[in-house]
Amino acid sequence: MSTADLLSIEPLELKFPFELRKQISCALQLSNKTDNYVAFKVKTTNPKKYCVRPNTGVVLPRSTCDVIVTMQAQKEAPPDMQCRDKFLLQSVKVNDGAFAKDITAEMFNKEAGHVVEECKLRVVYVSPPQPPSPVREGSEEGSPPRASASDNGHANAAEFAAAAKQFSEGLEAQDKSFEARALITKLTAEKNSAIQQNNKLRQELELLKRQSSKSGSGVSFMVVILIGLIGIIMGYIMKK
Repeated sequence: MSTADLLSIEPLELKFPFELRKQISCALQLSNKTDNYVAFKVKTTNPKKYCVRPNTGVVLPRSTCDVIVTMQAQKEAPPDMQCRDKFLLQSVKVNDGAFAKDITAEMFNKEAGHVVEECKLRVVYVSPPQPPSPVREGSEEGSPPRASASDNGHANAAEFAAAAKQFSEGLEAQDKSFEARALITKLTAEKNSAIQQNNKLRQELELLKRQSSKSGSGVSFMVVILIGLIGIIMGYIMKK
């Protein structure tokens, strides 16, 4: 980043991920750390190759401005991917309240006595980002991985056997886990059913108790039978 008095520039190298027949852009950020209005102008050694927006402008005090540099689509790559193109960014103080329309070429004329700061920016070509590697066939979840091929084109039998064994053990573990869950579900349902029956018998027992005071010994005999049934059911539940 440039640490000039008027504008700080980031980055100092314009890095383009070069690809043939593709328009590519990169961004510059101009930061005004002063309390003055600062005008800027961007020049390039190859104006037909690049488009700069905006190529002139005013950065307000304590603020930033983004400049987009677009390289036109190229039909051929340069030798060794080296680029000699350069940019020159000029900056100068202007009157407060100035706008981009107020900028003139005379403002950047050093011979006229204007204090003009200049910063040179170089162009660098970089390799474009590589696409992610495709997923190898057979690596989907739930299917056994295929053996990897060695450099001489023959499959590695040891790796294949290990992978097949691991896959088989995984299936066996899944089957056991499924059987265990099914058994637990069945026992839980039986237990809940027994508890419901027990609660029902208790309700009937309470009803018979209330009636026993009115009906006499006949009802008392039924109460004894129900108590016995409840004991049997509770024993069954405890075993579960």
